Amino acid sequence: MSKLLIVESPTKEKTISRFLQGMNRSGSHQGDIIIKSSYGHIRDLPANGLGVNTDKNFQPSYVILPKAKRILSALKKISAEAEKIYLATDYDREGEAIAWHLTESLKLDKEKVKRITFHEITERAILEALKNPRSIDLNLVNAQQARRILDRLVGYKISPLLWRKVKSGLSAGRVQSVVLRLICDREEEIAKFQAQEYWTISAELQKTETFARPARQVLAGGGGSSDEIGAGALSGKESFFAELIEYENKKLEKFSIPKQEEAEKIVSSLNGLTYLIEKIVFKEKKREPSPPFTTATLQQESARKLFFSAKKTMFLAQQLYEGIELGAERMVGLITYHRTDSYQVAESARNEALKYIAEKYGKDFLPVKPRIYKTKVKGAQEAHEAIRPTSVYQEPEKIKNYLSAEQLKLYTLIWQRFLASQMAPAIFDTMTVDIAAMPHRQATGEVAGNLGIFRATGQKIKFPGFLKIYELDEEEEKILPALNEGENLQLLKLVPEQHFTEPPARYNEASLIKTLEKYGIGRPSTYAPTISTIMERRYAELKERKFYPTELGKTINELIKKHFPTIVDINFTADMEKDLDEIAKGKIAWTKVLDNFYGPFSQALSLAEKEMVRLRPVPQPTNEKCEKCGRMMLLRTGPRGSFLACSGFPKCRNTRAYNPKSS
Repeated sequence: MSKLLIVESPTKEKTISRFLQGMNRSGSHQGDIIIKSSYGHIRDLPANGLGVNTDKNFQPSYVILPKAKRILSALKKISAEAEKIYLATDYDREGEAIAWHLTESLKLDKEKVKRITFHEITERAILEALKNPRSIDLNLVNAQQARRILDRLVGYKISPLLWRKVKSGLSAGRVQSVVLRLICDREEEIAKFQAQEYWTISAELQKTETFARPARQVLAGGGGSSDEIGAGALSGKESFFAELIEYENKKLEKFSIPKQEEAEKIVSSLNGLTYLIEKIVFKEKKREPSPPFTTATLQQESARKLFFSAKKTMFLAQQLYEGIELGAERMVGLITYHRTDSYQVAESARNEALKYIAEKYGKDFLPVKPRIYKTKVKGAQEAHEAIRPTSVYQEPEKIKNYLSAEQLKLYTLIWQRFLASQMAPAIFDTMTVDIAAMPHRQATGEVAGNLGIFRATGQKIKFPGFLKIYELDEEEEKILPALNEGENLQLLKLVPEQHFTEPPARYNEASLIKTLEKYGIGRPSTYAPTISTIMERRYAELKERKFYPTELGKTINELIKKHFPTIVDINFTADMEKDLDEIAKGKIAWTKVLDNFYGPFSQALSLAEKEMVRLRPVPQPTNEKCEKCGRMMLLRTGPRGSFLACSGFPKCRNTRAYNPKSS
């Protein structure tokens, strides 16, 4: 009698099948194992209707998904004949819930069912998992179930209210509403921002012996810049800039020079002085590598370096995790599980990385002791591993012909980040030079006290360490010439520069995800679908990779803030995540968490039904052109739903049906 192993993905099925065939041939595992895929979730709350009995302890009414009926029928037949059934769905709460739903839907004999998990799809990991089966963790199932019901209650109760009061087709979600609030609040901050002027002054300097004759400086009017006049012939040594940090024995703060007039006055007083190197400080600076990726940091770095959306990053990571065909009969999972908030790394993977580093770059690039990173993310799942290559010997260059261009970019990023995380620090030689501007007494030839202090800094890589693998934009070399304390310098020019404080930057995908992670809002695996929903609902739009709320988004945000302030409260949303974590640990009943939420929520819902003012739908711009007059078409909402109407109304009254796929 055979054994049955069920996964949730056909790609995963294909990859693991190859490993199991090899294990059966080698005799490393006793007995034949049939592997089948459930093709994702097979049971969920109904698409139409709430599906939760709020009067009976939030009892859910699960239904078999239409796409799963045929699959479930086939699985029932095979499972009835199997002596043992392994449920090998993903290693997270969602995967645990799928395993539980399979057990319930197939009516499996609990004695026959075993749950196995693995961080990576490799022969070694699967063999280890088969040796260490366990029971389904109902605490994890309940945590996922509580989240699903919580999101259903929010979405299915508030959304119909928005349909009646604003327009049909709108939606509200527990995490979605908080994300929209962050985007809208940032836009309000920008609108209210008032710029403040301030000035800085820097000096361009050079060693005196490199000049044929002295220079003089003239401050240009109006623009805050200087013209150099008669600087003389340079001997080839480069000049450098130093910034004024102290004037008349007072340290300069950001707003110490608020106006151009004051900047010009200071520049005038600093002209014609002696510039002497007062102090040079040499230091060695270490830069430690960043830890390997979690889901959130992978999405951030992928957005920043590769310009991939969170949705694309997760899609590509799923492919790399489930398996890539590396030549005939060789299906390999290239990375570990990509939904994780832990920095942990298996000891075997760490040792392999250290071996590779020593072989490839030499022992100098090894850290003094193996690196172990502690996760600082709120509520992190410490049993998980960070995202890493399943083997560092699967070098990007070696397997590039088997990957698409986008897969290769993401895999390279993951490979480099992990390897760098296990390497020695980068070491920089830094040089800080303080230069005194001193009045020169012509009669005695003596130099008076300092009128101003300028500071120049430089750094040079002494040892690249992890930078050999993983470049950082913010760590650049800045080389200063060879200088000595007590040495006189030639002033080339003084440069007063005008600045204005800037408003907070609009969120891009990386900074938005970083903020969500910081406050513990949602789970990293939910970030991509949440952001996609906001875009699909036209609550926000991307311009030059920055999020701008639409008028519709602002309207929805104001309504939810007014009538459901708890839903969009950042602390409440983060605290709810803590409650879900407590459910997963078995410390609190999932029904109690829902009960605590639903009482106040239902009261707010009843009040909003009475007090929320019905709004006239806000027309939304589209990319469609009017075929009659050439103006842009607007998306409008009427009694029968959405339609396109010419923006030239009433001069042009053209309308046509709305097709979401073409707009």
